[in-house]
Amino acid sequence: MASVVEFDPVSGPGRGVPTIWGGVPQRNKNFTGRESQLTELRRRIASDEGEVTAVLPHALQGLGGVGKTHLAIEYAYRYQAHYDLIWWIPADQPVLVRSTLASLAPRLGLSEGGLLRIDDSVAAVLEALRRGTPYRRWLLIFDNADQPELIRGLMPHGPGHVLVTSRNRRWQSIVDTIEVDVFDRRESLEFLHRRVPGIAEVDANSLAEALGDLPLALEQAGALQFETGMDVREYLQLLKDASSKLLAENPPADYSRPVAAAWSLSVAQLREQAPFALELLRRCAFFGPEPISLEMLDRGKYTLDSDFGLSMQDRLMVSRAMRELGRYALARIDNSRKTVQVHRLVQMLIRDELLPEEQERMRDEVHALLVAADPGDSETQNRAGFENLLPHIVPSGVYASTAVRARQLIEHLIGYLYNAGDLTTALSEADRALDRWRADSGDRDPDVLVLQGIKANVLWALGRYREAYELRRGTLDAITEVLGADHEETLIILNGHGADLRARGEFRAALELDEDALPRHERVFGRDNAQTHHVVNNLALDCSLNSAYKRAFELDQDNLTNRRDMWGGDINPWVAASLAAVARDQRQEGHYLKARESAEYAYRVFEELVNRRELAVDHPFVLAQAKDLSVARRKAGFFREALELAEQVYERYTSSRQFGNEHPDALAAAINLGNAQRVAGDPNEAAERIEKTVNRYRDIFGADHPYTYGCHLNLALVHRQLGRVDEAERLLKDALAGLEGRVGADHHFTLTCLANLATARSAQGLVAEALEIGEKALARFGELLGPDHPHALVCATNVALDLSQTAGREEEGRRLATETSQRYRRVLGPDHPDVQAGERGERLDFDFEPPPL
Repeated sequence: MASVVEFDPVSGPGRGVPTIWGGVPQRNKNFTGRESQLTELRRRIASDEGEVTAVLPHALQGLGGVGKTHLAIEYAYRYQAHYDLIWWIPADQPVLVRSTLASLAPRLGLSEGGLLRIDDSVAAVLEALRRGTPYRRWLLIFDNADQPELIRGLMPHGPGHVLVTSRNRRWQSIVDTIEVDVFDRRESLEFLHRRVPGIAEVDANSLAEALGDLPLALEQAGALQFETGMDVREYLQLLKDASSKLLAENPPADYSRPVAAAWSLSVAQLREQAPFALELLRRCAFFGPEPISLEMLDRGKYTLDSDFGLSMQDRLMVSRAMRELGRYALARIDNSRKTVQVHRLVQMLIRDELLPEEQERMRDEVHALLVAADPGDSETQNRAGFENLLPHIVPSGVYASTAVRARQLIEHLIGYLYNAGDLTTALSEADRALDRWRADSGDRDPDVLVLQGIKANVLWALGRYREAYELRRGTLDAITEVLGADHEETLIILNGHGADLRARGEFRAALELDEDALPRHERVFGRDNAQTHHVVNNLALDCSLNSAYKRAFELDQDNLTNRRDMWGGDINPWVAASLAAVARDQRQEGHYLKARESAEYAYRVFEELVNRRELAVDHPFVLAQAKDLSVARRKAGFFREALELAEQVYERYTSSRQFGNEHPDALAAAINLGNAQRVAGDPNEAAERIEKTVNRYRDIFGADHPYTYGCHLNLALVHRQLGRVDEAERLLKDALAGLEGRVGADHHFTLTCLANLATARSAQGLVAEALEIGEKALARFGELLGPDHPHALVCATNVALDLSQTAGREEEGRRLATETSQRYRRVLGPDHPDVQAGERGERLDFDFEPPPL
């Protein structure tokens, strides 16, 4: 497909083809004329070269059938030596633009050994083109970009060139536009002489006059003349009759009289000479205007019980039909890619010719072909199958079908987009289908309810927790009534609702829900089932969020064993997720050194999955484990390494189109970075970052969410570090009251806040109050976490300092300090920074890390 060309970047382009050449259609061997447009286009584009700032895209604009696409193809071939990269992008639908741009990422070396999620790939590609690395001389061609408002944000800015073809005149106010009109008469005559050797000048002129010099009409007429040898006078008479008959009433504005009339004669010839080819063409008219996989059409011989389906079993008949379609210029056959493509104008004319009942029959057969091509499993390893389907989903109207398997296809497609990371498209397609399904089947139809559950997953992944909750809550009630409480689809939505409750800060309610859901999943799915494993994972999350760390560890450890048995080893995404969960449980239980080792191993497993291209480098699992590893390093005393990783992870989150600054996962990464900066970097920078993040937490989660209160602890720490003790105390008192109300007085989050409040009191010189609060917190820490948990030891270290400043209790303070130091050394080792700080008589701090939801 591509070959490497050597060139001198200083002296100019070398000879040969670009290093990267993708998707450009075959060159039209009959391309004629257009020299003035080609010259003008090259002049304008060449005038951009050398510009320091990003240059304006260029557009070829004109009516359908005037040859805009062929002109763009000719430009790409004629001037290919001026580029290192040429990439063709079908722009009929935004989903095609994103997927085609994303497929450029590995060619630019942007996948770092793994496949990026689609949104991340698009962002990386646009950024690489903007920078001009590794190629400055690039050309991107957006073909049939008729929706400027949807395409503009996906166009790169940088040192290369962008070329658009479109019927939409709105591009004229946006980009540098060249109007493409019909041929001038000289070009028409030149084309006809090339296409129909030996045609008389007078006949060619009459034909061009009758067809209005429209290139598409001339191509079809020329093909018919060449293939049949029909006398021009006979053709013109037929053309006159067909034109008046075909367009006597309500001629559509989307195409012109000449192309309709020329098409009519070509189809008449096809009907007489190759009727099966016409039947094949009619089915192609109900796909999208993008290339149709011949393999998809071939499935008709297995899936269609109509006469057409039986005829598809005859390979010779199919091959002859394809040749006939190509001969009469009614379709473009690409044998190298094994595709057939029909021009959108021809598709419209074919559909308009059919009676309503014929249209419905053809459309149903196309839907059956699309359904037969459904890869089923929506995992990203089925990328090629889904990419073949994507261009035809909306144009074919399959999303409007009421057939069960057609609706399953839409569910699988949206699931694929979700897993591939194209969440915005997944949401758009879900809304499109839901609008139609609700209108056809009502709000309580099982297909509607299942798709609403999938949409809730997409909303949740986008960080739109409130919308996900509202949609899923009503859906769960309805599907329980319609399908029953223990139906598989009901249980899947129920599992998602637990995540909604966690996101709302309703940790106890989520725990109760998942406690009830687990035995039901085991009965319906079985214990050794992936769906059941998901519930166990979520139940462990619930336990950790309710301070039951030991039980969380036991659940996750058991789940790890079961997932290893199911998947046959550690190098699997779900096993790696369980490895990460076990490491997190160990850290929360206070086993910091062991937790770091486990987290390092889990991260190495994720790296291997990326290297094997089983996970994207920016997959949420991978980024979440990188963030957790940074926390584990910091807790184990590796402050500098923790900060370096925290910076990397935060950058990966915020530079991703998938996440961005406001996504909850990006906020957690920001908190982690702020905490790392506080202990190993600039406390002023940490204070600024944490303060901004706390405000965003309040906006996204709400002022009364446990995570919002928890993040106040981190802000209070940096305020106190910078000498703003009164502000720190105010924050801690507010957070303490809020946490007691939301999660209870004995929750780990609450006790951490209480212990920090004791430190703030001590810093204000109120040692007696600090001691009273600290002793209360220490006793409750011991009961909840045990005396050797680092948080209990931090609290004990601080209480010992307050005792040593309290008259009559100095000796008690010394004994507690000695005992705590011994415990601390045993738990974390003598070299841990907190151990050493405590032995120097310094007060120790608690920070807050938002756990995953």
